[in-house]
Amino acid sequence: MTLGSQIAWDDTVLPFQLDRADIRGRVARLDTLLERLLEQHAYPLPVAALVAEAALLTALIGQTIKLRWTLSLQVRGDGPVRLIATDYRAPEAEGAPARIRAYAGFDADALDDRPPYALLGKGYFAILIDQGPGMQPYQGITPLAGSTIAACAETYFAQSEQLPTRFALALSPGAPWRAGGIMLQHMPLASPHARGEGGSGEGGLLAPDDLMHGDAAENWARVNLLLDTVEAGELVGPEVQATELLVRLFHEEVPRVFDPQPVAFGCSCSADKVRQTLSIYSAADIATMTTAEGVVTADCQFCGAHYEFDPATLGFEARIGDEG
Repeated sequence: MTLGSQIAWDDTVLPFQLDRADIRGRVARLDTLLERLLEQHAYPLPVAALVAEAALLTALIGQTIKLRWTLSLQVRGDGPVRLIATDYRAPEAEGAPARIRAYAGFDADALDDRPPYALLGKGYFAILIDQGPGMQPYQGITPLAGSTIAACAETYFAQSEQLPTRFALALSPGAPWRAGGIMLQHMPLASPHARGEGGSGEGGLLAPDDLMHGDAAENWARVNLLLDTVEAGELVGPEVQATELLVRLFHEEVPRVFDPQPVAFGCSCSADKVRQTLSIYSAADIATMTTAEGVVTADCQFCGAHYEFDPATLGFEARIGDEG
């Protein structure tokens, strides 16, 4: 694809490579997707900002997984915001959109005027990858570090994957919400830190600079200096095309772009999946979940879908009866 090609960049992830520096990356722009994620819940602004940041990171990170895989990002804390959870479901076929959903769990009465990230408190950042039936899911966890969820993701990749990684993100709250970001990643080289001697990051965690030396370190530093010049309006768009942004930032690094990946809101919940979840309970347990109207109800935290069931059809006793 030529860098001058004009396409609609909203709700799109554009992979690229900087040939001179041997660095790969992605540019993401989200708008309608964010509106769909946030309109499901009346989130206070700080919580909505955390959800938007996590969704943008998920779009940037998830683009690398294979067809039909699922990548989940979770941020759990002990503060007023207890959970930020996102899922990225890779396309079912080439050219189809990836599907993203997101959810936040929080104590509305405990929210205060601290910056959004501080509302998480202490906790951990995790990425889980589900490769499908018959495959063992992958999970990586690192402590919350830095001052943004993006900084946590950088620490995660340095510590768990030993991949030097950098994010530059921007959010534009309002009606509509917009978000944009760039992710840079360099394949790691051997370093004493990578062999278990600790790193320069918070709490002795590895940082991206710990993983490189020599020419690789010089290339990484140079490209990061270029990324430091990016402005929020350029990241969010829509006036600046994603390809124009790459040329503006990295023209001396010989940027090369690949096919863009569209992303859209999508929830994987269904009545069958809820029924399967409830199949582990006994009839006595199901009775405690039954309303005065004689039904068992369940709501999807991600999309707000509401399900109602006949309690006689739920629980492992009902499942055994069906099998008999």
